[in-house]
This record gives sequence, structure tokens and C-alpha cells, in this order.
Amino acid sequence: MTTHPRFSHSTRAHSFNTAAAQYAANRPSYPPALFTTIEDLAARPLKGAKVVDVGAGTGISTTLLHARGADVIAVEPGEGMAAEFRRAHPDIPLVRGTGDTLPLATASADFLTYAQSWHWTNPAHSLPEAFRVLRPGGALALWWNTSALDVPWIAAQAQRIDQYFEDAHPTEEGTAKGEQGAATKTEEGTATKTPKDTESSRRAVGFLTERAFKGAPETPPHTHRVVRWSRHVPVDTHLANIGSHSAFLIQGKEDTDAFLAEERTRLLETFPDGRVEEVYDVLVIVATRS
Repeated sequence: MTTHPRFSHSTRAHSFNTAAAQYAANRPSYPPALFTTIEDLAARPLKGAKVVDVGAGTGISTTLLHARGADVIAVEPGEGMAAEFRRAHPDIPLVRGTGDTLPLATASADFLTYAQSWHWTNPAHSLPEAFRVLRPGGALALWWNTSALDVPWIAAQAQRIDQYFEDAHPTEEGTAKGEQGAATKTEEGTATKTPKDTESSRRAVGFLTERAFKGAPETPPHTHRVVRWSRHVPVDTHLANIGSHSAFLIQGKEDTDAFLAEERTRLLETFPDGRVEEVYDVLVIVATRS
């Protein structure tokens, strides 16, 4: 089946530019333990390192890298996201570009980081580009916040989101199920239906680390780790976070608002104080240039 333009990879990647402020205000951050883990896996500190944060978006990860003492530069392809970044972080340098064709000199960085963004690249190009820009011994660090599906209310919500896209509007091919089923794979890069038992989860993480480099000229030596963390937020912040994901942004405001209104009612029945604890497992992968 030919992918309908509405659900194409390019359309989803560019959808954030219309929702940059919503993204910046509601998306989750990352815990300090993540950056300690990156340093451990890379066997080098972030402090004083030349770091390039690719697909920087509105600067959520970039500012945290800066706070760790890194000499960081952001790379962002999207006009709307770059404008929001520059508005909020005028003192951090940003250049427009993509991971597939980095606008940077060869052997100029100690770290290349991709927070929630590697999956928007083509590893056939982005991996050689990363190793071109990294200095010998430099590290490529990729990470994604993924929902912790061993938490019952999060798993139940993930199932409702899956069902929502499976029941989405038909396309001219006759059904959107195949395409929007793919759309339920969030920009975090993981399917919402993830094994919950420990052994199955371990195998799934291994599969995801290998999938990260699918299409690359070769799979580089790499290590990975999972870091769990959580945040407590109002229900409306949680719903705005969901609505800022590309699968919802391309659905259109009317359909998304209707789904989120139903979710709000469900969540307030479970959390009458109006606050939820979002629990995340951050999958981090580090590959080092020889």
C-alpha cells in the first residue's frame, strides 16, 4: 500500500513546526541520571566537551547539556522549532540543518546527541555523517523517553490511543488502519504495545537498539541502558503533551480535540485531584567512534 501523504514520514517530521510553543511548554524533560549514564557509557565527561545536539527542537535537551558544562551547539531543521529555540535560548548557538547532511566540520565534536530525533534521520546517511563530525574517541548518544507500560493507567491509555488510530478515517485506499497503525508508533521511536514481563522487555530493548541503525552501512559497536524517571503534572499538561506528538498533529485539531476531551474525562475519574504521574523509561544508546 502506498503511504498517504497525510501520514508520510516527511509530513509527520514537519508537523512540529506548527506546534513549537505547545511542544516546549508540555513535553517531558530528562533526568540528571540520564546524563550521568551517557558519561558512563561514553567513558568521558560532558563538562568541557564540544557537543552537537542534533534535532534540538525547542532546546529541551540542549539546555540540560549546557547546564552540565558542555560547549553545546544546536542543529535543527524546522523553521518553527528553531524560532522557538532562539526565542527561549538566545545565548546558545543554533544552526539550521539535518542529521543526514550536518553543516559542521569534520572531526569537530566530542559528542553528537539526538534526543527524540534520531528516527527522523536516514541512518544510511546520518551514521556516516555522525562519525565524520566526531573526533576519534567521540561518542554518538541517542535517547528516547518511552512510556512505562508496566504502569496500569499508562498501559490502558496506550491501548486507547492504538484503538483510536486503528479506527481512524478511511483513505482513498479504503482504510487508514495500516498507515495510522504505523502512526501509533510515536516519535519516541517505540510501538505503544510493548512486552511487560522482564525477559520480554529485555528482548524488546535489544531489538530497538538494533533497529536504531537499520539501513546504516554497518551497525557500529554500541551499548545501551534504560533509565526510569517520572514527573507529576496537571492532567491538562499531560494531554497537551500527547497532543504535541506528530501522529496527533497530522490528525487535525477537531479529531484530536475530541479524543483528548474523552481522555480528560477518563483521567479525572482516576485522578480526581487533577494531577498524574507520567512514568518514563529512557532508552539511551551510545556508539563510540574508533
